Amino acid sequence: MSERESMPYDVVIVGAGPAGLSAAIRLKQIAAEKGGEISVCVLEKGSEVGAHILSGAVIDPRSLDELIPDWRDKGCPMAEVPVTDNQHWVLTKKRRFSLPDFISPGFMHNKGTYTGSLGNLCRWLAGQAEELGVEIFPGFAAAEILYADDGTVKGVATGDMGVARDGSHKPDYQPGLELHAKYTFFSEGARGHLTRQLVDRFDLRAHCEPQVYGLGIKELWDIKPENYAPGRVIHSQGWPLSETGSNGGGFLYHQANGQVALGFVTWLNYSNPYLSPFQEMQRWKTHPAIAAILEGGKRVSYGARAISDGGYQSIPKLVVPGAALVGDSAGFLNVPRIKGTHTAMKTGMLAAEAAYDAVTAGREGDELTSYGTAFDSSWVKEELRVVRNVLPLVEKYGEGLGTILAGINMWLESWRIRMPFTMKHHPDHTTLWRKDQVKPIAYPKPDGVLTFDRLASVFISNTNHEEDQPVHLTLKDPDIPVEYDLPMYDEPAQRYCPAGVYEIVGEEEGNPKFVINAQNCVHCKTCDIKDPTQNIVWVVPEGGGGPNYPNM
Repeated sequence: MSERESMPYDVVIVGAGPAGLSAAIRLKQIAAEKGGEISVCVLEKGSEVGAHILSGAVIDPRSLDELIPDWRDKGCPMAEVPVTDNQHWVLTKKRRFSLPDFISPGFMHNKGTYTGSLGNLCRWLAGQAEELGVEIFPGFAAAEILYADDGTVKGVATGDMGVARDGSHKPDYQPGLELHAKYTFFSEGARGHLTRQLVDRFDLRAHCEPQVYGLGIKELWDIKPENYAPGRVIHSQGWPLSETGSNGGGFLYHQANGQVALGFVTWLNYSNPYLSPFQEMQRWKTHPAIAAILEGGKRVSYGARAISDGGYQSIPKLVVPGAALVGDSAGFLNVPRIKGTHTAMKTGMLAAEAAYDAVTAGREGDELTSYGTAFDSSWVKEELRVVRNVLPLVEKYGEGLGTILAGINMWLESWRIRMPFTMKHHPDHTTLWRKDQVKPIAYPKPDGVLTFDRLASVFISNTNHEEDQPVHLTLKDPDIPVEYDLPMYDEPAQRYCPAGVYEIVGEEEGNPKFVINAQNCVHCKTCDIKDPTQNIVWVVPEGGGGPNYPNM
């Protein structure tokens, strides 16, 4: 057994997303301002920074303005396309109705925002961080939390490389590396594998609502010049999810280089086990108003990612001895605005300021309570508090009445008329009905022009995993999929996974088997969230595996 080497840092950050990179930059900025020194390391499981980053995205630049005030003049790709036209559509099967801006509060209008690739923004932020002396290690997946003898977090270890599926060591085997830190930031995004362990170990959700999620499925298209309007932002609600009483909506953003980013978010609280978020997205593209924009275009990229939708009431305790949660690891998405980058970045900056003060005061391994205090008095918490009841109102009262009530609620809250209640959430894995209580959904076959199948989609996500490695989609009990989920729900993993990872084979012959095609996994985390028995547990594969999203 090879012994792991270790490297010491003041702060180790798990995940090179907007929150983690903002934290790293801020730590180095403060050190430069105060003439001090602080060592910072960022681990990224993707093959490069941005490889696993997926978002719409329309970015509120508030945090970017705070972090790097001259970002527009420093080659930041997000500066290319300011939002110039904001539209909100309500769809029926054949028609669309536009909602005028005046019926929604000003913060919903996307004034002053930018649309572009969040992955490219992270690549640019990584360059800014490295110029300041931050060490970034892409292709290294943090696979284990390290604890000191007293139970405090003392860092993380990367996964071993070169391990065969049967657990044996291949000729190129290399043991993981331990990174020891005075403080460790978990910035893994929604449903982080290590964050989940940390939350359970320290019971960080003892005093908050469960986190709930949406599944965002995105495609990037080259479209005809006559259909292209740079800076136009369109959101939709209604059809096709309205046909199953489910919730979510679509987006279509005209971005740089004659491309549109379009996608569809399905809230994972849906009840029909026959629903397929992937198929709902494909169906949405056939709406006449969407299809007209895409006509004559070409799909160039595909991806999927879970989104933390719980908001204000689902934010857990943010600190434990030696560690902090930043960004979507804790869940700071503003659901009605469909924006979380600016809030994620700000939480990374707040955690950085707390950690710098602690390290320079000679502390380590304690709770960064000043981070929690700073969050409580920040604009992030206030922004999320105003919209805290939007998702539960729509969930409880449906797309029509729920949207009206949510709109009234947002107006009142924006006028500082505080609602005397905060509504609750229910875990997404508890919401499925039995298959005998619902009607199966017959989805049309893909045409290969406007609509596609999952395997063709995964192909253009550039997803790759070393096949001879331990399966990273683990089962607590291998018998549950066939013995319980299949008769009860017709095994919904076959449909909720947007990458075709899960299959039931041999059912017609009377010998059903549950097959996991782990090499297809795009790391969306939906299985870890929606599996009704919580039997599927997502763990990190070998570093560098997974999708490699360009311009996503």
